[in-house]
Amino acid sequence: MKHFKGRTAVITGAGSGFGLETARLAAREGMHVVMADVQADALEKAATEIAALGAAVLPFRLDVSKAAEVEALGDATFARFGVPHVVFNNAGVGSGGLIWEHSVADWEWVIGVNIMGVAHGVRVFTPRMLEAAKADPGYEGHIVNTASMAGLLNPPNMGVYNVSKHAVVSLSETLYQDLSLVTDQVTASVLCPYFVATGIHQSHRNRPGDSPMGKPTRSQRVAQAMVSKAVESGKVTAAQVAGLVFDALRERRFYIYSHPKALGAVQNRLEDVMLARNPTDPFADRPQIGADLRAALRAE
Repeated sequence: MKHFKGRTAVITGAGSGFGLETARLAAREGMHVVMADVQADALEKAATEIAALGAAVLPFRLDVSKAAEVEALGDATFARFGVPHVVFNNAGVGSGGLIWEHSVADWEWVIGVNIMGVAHGVRVFTPRMLEAAKADPGYEGHIVNTASMAGLLNPPNMGVYNVSKHAVVSLSETLYQDLSLVTDQVTASVLCPYFVATGIHQSHRNRPGDSPMGKPTRSQRVAQAMVSKAVESGKVTAAQVAGLVFDALRERRFYIYSHPKALGAVQNRLEDVMLARNPTDPFADRPQIGADLRAALRAE
């Protein structure tokens, strides 16, 4: 996709982080921008900013885990701008801790947002994009799903998050392959960022009232502290990642990485699988971090 002016982008999680930075770039490219987010105040502020850049903006408050709300987003988008050209299924939440310590509410919340939010976006928008492609040989569509490097690795003490992001990678790879069977005009990408300052480590602030968070366990407190430190000290910015997303749109590139150097760990994991080798110690090249984590979890 080389041209963006006058085209439409739908972005979930648009009130902050990657979503907001992508909306800024979309506006600068002359796109119409549909901005969806669960946090009403952040969405209102972000939509006002993007409109001030000259873009036609449709703000839409929703919980992406709710099928009916994503369907309503689709209807509102089609009514205002027609079929979108870019759909960025970006909304996500984080949750850490030992995998057996996640509550039912933890599992339902993270899977609902991180997996079903993407699934709903694909289900709602892809058929309309394919219809547009059939009707117009010049139509181009691109779906980008936000996963994580945790969707290609399995960092310890991040159980439910890892599971959800592996599912997004699988969903996205399957989407890419399925689209290639039926069209050359609509394609897909998966975004796999590492530690970038986006606010995801504070995503519990938007946890719904029907998904109560119990008293955090030691492992969950440790995970929160470690992830917060890693995210806040990250040198790659959300704006840089948004730029990588637009680069991938232009190049029709599937995998989008914020930290390519982390792919060495992915290679180790894949070699473990191929060789039927026990999983490699994720802290082999950073033994002090592993020692600190074990000590924190084993402390009396």
